[in-house]
Amino acid sequence: MTLTELKYIVAVARERHFGKAADACYVSQPTLSVAIKKLEDELEVKLFERSAGEVTVTPLGEQIVQQAQTVLDQAAAIKEIAKRGKDPLAGPLNLGVIYTIGPYLLPDLVRQNITRTPQMPLVLQENFTVKLLDMLRAGEIDCAIMAEPFPDTGLAIAPLYDEPFVAVLPVAHPLAAKLSITSEELRDETMLLLGTGHCFRDHVLEVCPEFARFSSNAEGIRKSFEGSSLETIKHMVASGMGVTLVPRLSVPAEALKPKGRGRKDQDMVRYLPISDGQGREPPTRRVVLAWRRSFTRYEAIAALRNAIYGCELPGVKRLS
Repeated sequence: MTLTELKYIVAVARERHFGKAADACYVSQPTLSVAIKKLEDELEVKLFERSAGEVTVTPLGEQIVQQAQTVLDQAAAIKEIAKRGKDPLAGPLNLGVIYTIGPYLLPDLVRQNITRTPQMPLVLQENFTVKLLDMLRAGEIDCAIMAEPFPDTGLAIAPLYDEPFVAVLPVAHPLAAKLSITSEELRDETMLLLGTGHCFRDHVLEVCPEFARFSSNAEGIRKSFEGSSLETIKHMVASGMGVTLVPRLSVPAEALKPKGRGRKDQDMVRYLPISDGQGREPPTRRVVLAWRRSFTRYEAIAALRNAIYGCELPGVKRLS
């Protein structure tokens, strides 16, 4: 049994395809297949069920693949220990970020990271929460910035900040002249949502559950109510198609200023804080940093958190 063989079975379990796994491991498919067959013969168990165009992991194979990933992590840790002896922060850090955080946090975070730890470049990956969790488990990324809640996968988690939601309305909307808006006032509006797969879509539906009627169901969501990104949704709002909620960091710096103090008269949308009064907190999402417990570069995680806290993060509540 070799580390290379373990790497191969982890790749096949992830890709569910021998050809794609071989490409990911930079070897030919016959080389990968022979190595896996050799390992199955040695263990005297079947790891994968092969059928036309599909590969599935056997129940026992699932346990072996999980243990193989742990072994690979520990083997990588040996190299990291040696590296940390020279410089605890040496080498790149593979960071995943969900789509509704990346565009608004990463530009400042990258600048902070270059200033503070230039020897630790960030290798960035934007994706959905579910995909980032898979990549964390597979060791393809070292850590990820995501919004709770997400399935408990045994990850180490450090809270970063609580980020309030902000309502976005067309500038000509009757409610756009208000200083703030309530959840109750949003209930009768046409809510524009991100497409299925975005966790922020689920967060909006938690705040305004009555909009679940627009969610994917037997009839499907009306296409005019879907958007591929928050910026796309904002343009849809500007055209008068409805209203939406966005996270605070996605709001342009000048957008919340009073008219005549940096706001442009030609702005097509208005951003309004949500205030329900009676001491109720506005709807928020909690943003966290998550990493595998077997990941040993503790100093790198701490440095990344410090870089995040070095960012401006306007309008959010920082968490220690």
